[in-house]
Amino acid sequence: MLVLLLPGQGAQRPGLLTPWLALPGAAAQVASWSDAAGLDLAALGTTGSADDVRDTAVAQPLLTAAALLSAGALLDGRRPDAVCGHSVGELPALALAGVLDPADAVRLAAARGRAMAAAAAARPTGMAAVLGGDLESTTVAALQAGLEVATVNGRGQVVVGGPLDVLASWSPPGARVRPLQVAGAFHTSAMGLAVPDVADAVRALDVRDAACPVVANADGEALVDGEQLVARLVGQLTRPVRFDLCLQRLRDLGATALVEAAPGGTLTGIAARELPGTPAVPLRTPDDLDAARALMAAVPVPA
Repeated sequence: MLVLLLPGQGAQRPGLLTPWLALPGAAAQVASWSDAAGLDLAALGTTGSADDVRDTAVAQPLLTAAALLSAGALLDGRRPDAVCGHSVGELPALALAGVLDPADAVRLAAARGRAMAAAAAARPTGMAAVLGGDLESTTVAALQAGLEVATVNGRGQVVVGGPLDVLASWSPPGARVRPLQVAGAFHTSAMGLAVPDVADAVRALDVRDAACPVVANADGEALVDGEQLVARLVGQLTRPVRFDLCLQRLRDLGATALVEAAPGGTLTGIAARELPGTPAVPLRTPDDLDAARALMAAVPVPA
C-alpha cells in the first residue's frame, strides 16, 4: 500500500519551486495557480527570501503548489492508495484524492493563509517544540501555564502554542523547549478569528467524494466523504494536528511504502521513527522522482 504524504508549514524554504519549474508544463500550471492565489507563486518560489516564504499568507499557497506540482509529476494521473497531509498539507491531499480541484486547493490555501496571518497579527502568540516528556505530562503542564497543545507528531514530539511571554519563561519538567520561528499559535484557540473567513471559503468549494482514503489530522480517521473532509478543514484551524494518530492509522491500514511530496523530508523523517522499516522517498527535487517511481513499481498504484 503506497501512501502519499503532504508536508505543512515549516517545510518551506527559499527556492523550493526552482527545480520543479523546469518540468514540462510546470510554468504554465504554476501561473494558473498564481491567478487562483492572487500571488506570483513562481517568483515567490524561486527568488523569494526566507522572510517572504515564512509569511503564512505566502507559505500556505506556495506549499500547496509545490506539493501538487511534484506529486502530479510522480503520479501522472493515477491515485495513491491513501493520502495524508500535515496541517495545510491536507489541502493538496484533498486535491490529489479527487475531493477538490487543484486550483481550488491553492485558492483555499491562500484564503486560509490570509485569515491565519490576520489572526496572528491581532494577538501576539507563538509556538515551541517540546522535546522529550510524554504527551499527558506535557499537556497538563501546558494547560497549567496557559498554553495549548498544537501538534503531536510522535513520541516525545509535541508542539505547544500560546502567548509569547508565557512561552519565553515556560520550562516543563523533564523536557526541553525550543521556540519555533512562526507568526502565531496555529492550531490553537488563537486562530479563532480565522474561522469565519475560512468557513466562507470552504462553503464556496465544489466538493466530490475521495477516490482513495484521506487520513485526517484531527483523529487519524481514514475518510472518503468529501463534505465531511472539507468541513473538518474549518475545525482544523483551532484543533491540534494529531500526526501521531495518522501514522498509527497508516500502520493499521497496512502502509508498506511512503512518498512525501515536495518540499519533502520532514514527514518521512518523522515516519522513519514511528514506522521503522517502511520504505520512504522524500521528493526534494525532480532527481528524486526515479527513486519514487521505483518504489511505486514495487507497490502498484491503482489506476
